[in-house]
Amino acid sequence: MNKVRIGIVGLGRLGFIHAKNISSIIKNAELSAACSLNKEELSRAKKELNVGYCFSDFKEMINDSDLNAIVIVSPSANHCEQAIYALQKGLHVFCEKPLGITLQECLAVEEAVAANANQVFMLGFMRRYDPSYMYAKQKIDEGVLGKPILFRSYSVDPESAIDGALKYVEHSAGQFLDMAIHDIDLARWMLKAEPKSIFAIGGCYAHKEFAEHGDGDNVSALLQFDNESMAFFLAGRTATHGYNVETEIIGTKATLRIGSVPRKNMVEILDSHGVRQECSQSFQERFEVAFVNEMQEFVDCIIENKKPEIKAEDGTKSTNIAYLATKSFKENKLIKI
Repeated sequence: MNKVRIGIVGLGRLGFIHAKNISSIIKNAELSAACSLNKEELSRAKKELNVGYCFSDFKEMINDSDLNAIVIVSPSANHCEQAIYALQKGLHVFCEKPLGITLQECLAVEEAVAANANQVFMLGFMRRYDPSYMYAKQKIDEGVLGKPILFRSYSVDPESAIDGALKYVEHSAGQFLDMAIHDIDLARWMLKAEPKSIFAIGGCYAHKEFAEHGDGDNVSALLQFDNESMAFFLAGRTATHGYNVETEIIGTKATLRIGSVPRKNMVEILDSHGVRQECSQSFQERFEVAFVNEMQEFVDCIIENKKPEIKAEDGTKSTNIAYLATKSFKENKLIKI
C-alpha cells in the first residue's frame, strides 16, 4: 500500500485539525471522504481541503467510499459503535479519546479489535506524542527519576472558551472522562502502574450550569497506584490566563516538570506591565506537533504492518478510572479498585 485512503467522521475543532493534517502534512495519506451532520462543516472541508466525498451518514460513508482507514472524532457516545462497525468492515481505525463512556462499550471494542487482529487500531492519546512528554518518558525509563513518588497533572481550559464547554457538557460524560482522561493515561504510561484507590472532589465555582449535568467547572482526584506512587489530577474550565497543561513527576532521585509555565513560545515581553510571557490559548495550539505525530504514527503502522503502542486496553483502563473518579466525585467517597 503506497497511500492510505482515509475517511473522517466529525469536523469540529479537533476533527478539522486532523482532517487538515491528513490532507496536507501526513505522509502516505489521502483524505478521501468526510462525514458530519453539520452541512457548513462539510462545505468547509470540500472547499478548503478539497475532500472529494462528503456524507451526513457514517455507515453510508463506509459502504460507498473506497477507504482503507477511518478517523473517528465524533461525540464520545458514538465512538464505540462507529469503531466496531468500521473494524467489522475491514478498515483500520483511529479513534479519539475516550474509547467509550461505559466499561461495557470499551470491552465490546476490545473484542472487535481482537477479532480483527490484522487491522490497526489506535487511540488518540496525543500527549504521548508531544516531544516534551516523550522526552520525560525517556528519562523515566532511563532511571533518572528513581522510584516515583508523586505524579501531579493539571489540565485547565481558558475561561474565554467557557461557552463551548457549556454547549458540549451534556455530551461530555463529565470532566474526568472529557479532560482528565489524558492525565490518567499519562500517569499509567509514565508510572507503569495501575491505581488501587481514588478519591475525587470538586464543584461549580464560577458556572453553576455544570451542576445540572452532575459535573463541576473544576474537579480533582487523588489516587494511589499499585506501586505505592501517588497521583493528583486537576481538571478545570476557568483559567483566566489561557490553556494550561502542566505535569510534575517527583521521584527519589529527581523531579521532572513539563509545561510548569504555559508559555506560548520563548518570547518575553518587556513593557509598561513589566516582564511577561504570553500563554497558549487552546489545546490546538499547545499540542499542534503531537496531533501530527500521532496521526503519522497511525498511517505508518498501516503502511509498515505494525501495531501502535497505544492499545484498546489503554482506552478501557483509562475510561474505567475516569468513570470511578466521576462516581467518587458524585458520591463523595473513597473508591477502592
